Amino acid sequence: MRVVLCGYYGMGNGGDEALLAALLQMLPPHVTPVVLSGNPDATRRDHGVEAYPRKSLAGIWAAFKGAEGFIWGGGSLMQDATSALNPIYYGGLMLWAQLRGLKTVAWAQGIGPLQRGWARRLAYKTYHQCTGVTVRDRASAAQAANWGVRAWLSPDPVWALSSTPVPGLADFPAPRVAVSLRSHPWLTPDRLANFGEALANFQTATDASILLVPFQASNDLAIAEAIAPQLPGPHQILSLTDPRQLKGVFRGVEMAIAMRLHALIMAAAEGCRCFALSYDPKVTYLAEDLAMPGWEMAPVTDPVMPTDFALAAWPDSAAAMTQTWLKHYANGLPASPEQIQSRVDRALIHQEMLQRFLADS
Repeated sequence: MRVVLCGYYGMGNGGDEALLAALLQMLPPHVTPVVLSGNPDATRRDHGVEAYPRKSLAGIWAAFKGAEGFIWGGGSLMQDATSALNPIYYGGLMLWAQLRGLKTVAWAQGIGPLQRGWARRLAYKTYHQCTGVTVRDRASAAQAANWGVRAWLSPDPVWALSSTPVPGLADFPAPRVAVSLRSHPWLTPDRLANFGEALANFQTATDASILLVPFQASNDLAIAEAIAPQLPGPHQILSLTDPRQLKGVFRGVEMAIAMRLHALIMAAAEGCRCFALSYDPKVTYLAEDLAMPGWEMAPVTDPVMPTDFALAAWPDSAAAMTQTWLKHYANGLPASPEQIQSRVDRALIHQEMLQRFLADS
């Protein structure tokens, strides 16, 4: 069965590449995957699959030729917070696949935010017409239920992604702390300056080595490069493209401080203490699930989607940041082995649903 996989693939984002790797790991053996990618050559090389350009009509036509199925492959695709083009692109492809009579799966979805009425109507229509839907958080499950869409709730599939060690990383001095930041309007120059000062003070107090881990070079690398010169002790910028190695970074790391959702998931799955910097409800939902400490980045004048769980407000001073991290470093606990295994086991529900939705008929 030829199945087209559609997500934010080939865009240099480690979290989305990890979702693709997890999806490929979970596909039934009778499925031949065809990926729509921003960089088809890299996708073919890194994942060993057939791939076509995601924004080319000719590429999309070639990908769909002979296809029997179509998958939204994980993540917050149907949302208009970052761009109104997202629901147009992903929703348009899903509608086209449905009109062609393909089996259509919305897999491991984070639904929303959807601020525009037309985007909500488009999402409602496409989810209703899917062969099957799985979601990765309670808020998405609640939205699906509100729409009358039957959706299976399971943790993010990256919990179940296999990890591999990073060559040479074991030689980097321990203890280690990993940091993953991304560009965002709420990470202002003043906040970034305070963060760098606080991290330098934290390193001085703990003698920890700092691993700066950009998940998407175009958004994250400049921030890592700005922080690195401020650090007084051992530090390293790790730019990795293999999602399994990216997850393997967090082996032997004492604590992770991260904005990136999948940095926090990978770190938690590898038994690392985590501290969340939430710029998006999806990060807050993860923090709630694991009772993870952290800070809400949204200014009071620019609130995020409300949740039942509240993180602390972003501190005003570098000293307050350092003290909070030191307390968590000394007394915080990682997810327990039972918590980790439970989420890995439940993440495999996404695999079971793929087998059901894409049954060879």
